[in-house]
Amino acid sequence: MNDLLNLIKDRHSSRIFFDPNRSIAKDDLHKILEAGSWAPTAHNMQNFEVLIVDDKKLIEAIADLKMPTSMTFIKENYKQLSFSEKDLLQKKTGVLGTMFPPAWTKPNVKKADITTDDRGDFMQKELISSPVLGIVLYDPSRRAPASEGDFLGIISLGCVMENMWLMANSLGIDFHIVSSLSNGPAGKNIKKLLNIPKELIIAYSFRLGYAVNKNNKYLRVRRDVEDFMHHNKYGAKHERN
Repeated sequence: MNDLLNLIKDRHSSRIFFDPNRSIAKDDLHKILEAGSWAPTAHNMQNFEVLIVDDKKLIEAIADLKMPTSMTFIKENYKQLSFSEKDLLQKKTGVLGTMFPPAWTKPNVKKADITTDDRGDFMQKELISSPVLGIVLYDPSRRAPASEGDFLGIISLGCVMENMWLMANSLGIDFHIVSSLSNGPAGKNIKKLLNIPKELIIAYSFRLGYAVNKNNKYLRVRRDVEDFMHHNKYGAKHERN
């Protein structure tokens, strides 16, 4: 059990360059996808498809698509930032501001300040460095009975993500979720490029590969169990003996 907990704790997002010349073994890729297939889904509807892209020219074409960052994201992201490791350790939630372009870390950032999207350029290089890009597709017609809005179906997609992520990390393969390929012009163009049926929705994408710099680690924080657990009644805190 401790091995499983350690694997869960060690899971992390590899927001760095991968070795484009080091491919993912077919057997390892199959294990990652098989782990995803055994994720719990509402009413066992298995409401997803996974499109694997390993053609370098296709990955480059996807990376070339315009993926502008929305001002809504930047402004809401600012509220989650800490500007020192001490601050982050105290908050126990959010991320360090140093992980984003300087313009994104200003409280009153304006659209004119984002004329050069450094993050977009970095993301493009990240994508090109990936030997494998996965596109997870959501089928809204495959939902549990009487589940209007399909909240449980959306949760199911997260379970699929976690299973694949943990399996990849257990195999020593780096994993990185890419959300910017799902919406807007980029999402529409990817659907055309990859011949994705109109009725399917791009839920999220992920990069698989082997990080070039394994030492590029960042501070990760979590709330203690006592911070979020309520015992018998909300507000009654659980004391760990």
